[in-house]
Amino acid sequence: MLVFLDRLFSAIAGEIDQYLVLPLLYHFGWMEWEELSFDWALVCVYGLFAVVVTYAICWPLEAFFPIERWDNRKAVLVDAFYTIINRVGVLPVVSFLVFYEAQVVVNSFVVAHGYIPPTLEMLVPPLLGHQVITFIVYALILDCADYWRHRLSHSFRSWYALHALHHAQRQMSFWSDDRNHLLDDLIAALWFGVVGLAIGIPPLQFPLLFLFTRFIESLSHANVKLSFGWLGDRLLVSPRFHRLHHGLRAAGRNSCNYGAVFPIWDILFRTADFSDEYAPTGDRRAPESMASGGYIAQQMGGLQFFLSEFRQSSAKRARRNS
Repeated sequence: MLVFLDRLFSAIAGEIDQYLVLPLLYHFGWMEWEELSFDWALVCVYGLFAVVVTYAICWPLEAFFPIERWDNRKAVLVDAFYTIINRVGVLPVVSFLVFYEAQVVVNSFVVAHGYIPPTLEMLVPPLLGHQVITFIVYALILDCADYWRHRLSHSFRSWYALHALHHAQRQMSFWSDDRNHLLDDLIAALWFGVVGLAIGIPPLQFPLLFLFTRFIESLSHANVKLSFGWLGDRLLVSPRFHRLHHGLRAAGRNSCNYGAVFPIWDILFRTADFSDEYAPTGDRRAPESMASGGYIAQQMGGLQFFLSEFRQSSAKRARRNS
C-alpha cells in the first residue's frame, strides 16, 4: 500500500511539475530551481493528502461526538482557509525552499572552514539503517524544541499578543491548528529551521516531519469528546489534553499542556494537566477581530494587539529604570 501511494504521489507530482511548476519557473527566469521543482510539487501533494486524511478522520468524529454545536460556522471556515494555505499552498514550498537554501549555505560555509557537519545518524551510529526509529527521534527532538517555543510564546507579553490569535478562537475545531499570525508563523519557521539544521534533517524529510506532526496537532484541536485513556494521553496529545491548554482559565501565562505531539515534555517540566474536562475555549483579552473577523481582520488585529502590548511593556520597563 505504501509503495502504491508513493508511486501515485510521485506520478501526480510529476504532472504538476511538468505542466505547472516548470512553466512558471521558466516564465519568471527561475530555472536555477529546476532540480528542486519536483520535490516542491511532491511536498504539496503530500500536504493535500494530509488535509484529505485529516478531514476524513476528524470530520466524522466532530459530527458524531462533538463537544459543542455551532449554528454559525464562519469562524471555522476562516480556519479552513488557514489550513489550505499552510498545508498545500505557500508554507510547504517556502519552508522547503528556505530550509534547503539555508542548509546549502551553512554546509558550504563550515566545509570551507574544514568542518564536516554531523547528522543525527553520525552522532548516534545505531540509528543508521533504521529509518522509522530515526524518524521518531527526529520527531521527538523537534517536538521538544516546539514545546519550549510554545511555552516561551506564553511567557512574553508581546509575543503572546501574536500567539493570542491562535487562542482567540471560540469555535475550536480540527481546522484551528494552522490559525496563527504570520509573524508568529515566521518565528516558528525560524525556530524549526535552526533546530533542523543543527541535527542535520535532510531537506525533504523536514517538511514531511512537519506534515506528520501537524496531523497529530489537527486531531488534538478537534471539537470532539475524545481521550486516549490514562496511558494513551501520556504517550500522545489527545483532544481532551490539548483543549485544557485552550481553555478560558488557561489563557496567557497561566496555561498548561504546551506539548504539540508528545505529552512527555509537559510531564517532565511539570506543566501537564490531565483533568477530565472539556473547557470552553477563547481568550477574553484578545480583540474581537482576532476571534470572529476574516483572515485580513485577524492578521491586522493581531498586529495591532502586538504593537499595543509592546508599547505597554516598553513603558513599564522605562518606568522601572527611571
